[in-house]
Amino acid sequence: MNVLIKQATLIDTTSSHHGKVVDILIEKGIIVQIKKSIQAEKGVKVIEGLDLHVSAGWLDMQVNFCDPGNEHKETLENGLRAAAKGGFTGVAVMSGTNPPLHNKAQIDYVVNKSRSNTVDVHPVGTLSHNQEGKDLSEMYDMQLSGAVGFSDYKKATKDAGLILRALQYSKNINSFIITHCDDKTISHDGLMNEGITSTRLGLKGMPALAEEIMLQRNIQILEYTGGRMHIPTISTKGSAELIRKAKARKLNITCGVAAYNLLLDDTAVEGFDTNFKVNPPLRTKDDIEALKKAVADGTIDVIVSDHNPQDIESKDLEFDHADNGMVGLESCFGVLNKALDKKVSLEQMVNTLTKNPRSVLGLKEVQVREGVEANLTLFNPEKKYVFEKSHVVSSNKNSGFIGKELKGEVLGVINKNTLIC
Repeated sequence: MNVLIKQATLIDTTSSHHGKVVDILIEKGIIVQIKKSIQAEKGVKVIEGLDLHVSAGWLDMQVNFCDPGNEHKETLENGLRAAAKGGFTGVAVMSGTNPPLHNKAQIDYVVNKSRSNTVDVHPVGTLSHNQEGKDLSEMYDMQLSGAVGFSDYKKATKDAGLILRALQYSKNINSFIITHCDDKTISHDGLMNEGITSTRLGLKGMPALAEEIMLQRNIQILEYTGGRMHIPTISTKGSAELIRKAKARKLNITCGVAAYNLLLDDTAVEGFDTNFKVNPPLRTKDDIEALKKAVADGTIDVIVSDHNPQDIESKDLEFDHADNGMVGLESCFGVLNKALDKKVSLEQMVNTLTKNPRSVLGLKEVQVREGVEANLTLFNPEKKYVFEKSHVVSSNKNSGFIGKELKGEVLGVINKNTLIC
């Protein structure tokens, strides 16, 4: 594959060409030249366009592809198509499968099935055996097969002692844990954020306290044990402040936020559209502003799609019976770019999708420079468009953004000597 990218603004803070308009020549998957101008030769595919930008390939740290076990919701193959469509050349696949990714064989299945795909797949094994929250999973065996971390996905760990042991064990094997924060004894059967909107709609609320009190507990355990902890999707002002203070104390903690939590507040639920039933729930406008500030000051390390497909039988129900989740890979950049417009620089936004997630996962940093394999995302950050159902290539279409105007269009990805556009 020989490709010439013409007159693209390069966004890569590690490159001497950062912020400059350059041509990038790729031959057989390797970046061979980055110059102000390169003459196109015969047989070279030329990519050009208005306001074309290029960066290192994006990585989404939280996707659920439901495979194995729930392939009617999503398959690995189709989920990876959605990832490429959304501009991602890498994904961390969570353990929310059936059965969960709780042993070596399960990790081997994901690794082997996705090995030849253009999008890099990094499986996350369960923190507890079978996600039951009782005994530690086979962490070391899963790590040997390729697990990059350990998480029970959306199942918050009630047992504080299990979190303690998981931190101690993961530290010994130079890995880390990812833990969702939601105290079910407080948020018990909650359907949306607890507040004025939930009261008006008559829906049982999930207090911010449920997230924050478990986060505070986990931070204190981390301070006691050492090790590394990642909180995948914080959603409240209080959580952002807790993470900020923990980082100030030099604790090895990182966190992420779902793109939809940066744009939508809980009033989106007023129409009882079950696509807006997500976990963590959509919070208040004050929470959104606090989360944006936390992205800007580096408290929040990564932004994720929190891609969680649900079939029509799981969503076309009364609000209280519908499952949580929204597809998000295809809309992720348009959502976060619209939400953070003028609040965060483009280079910082790109870092939350490139440099930061790879650092958290302990992966090699991807750079845009001569002599390395091309792992790139092509995009136009200024393009405004209406997100339509046709943009969704996921197996299911449970997106709350269909028909909404977004900002930022993905034009293609290059990885493993393959161009998808």
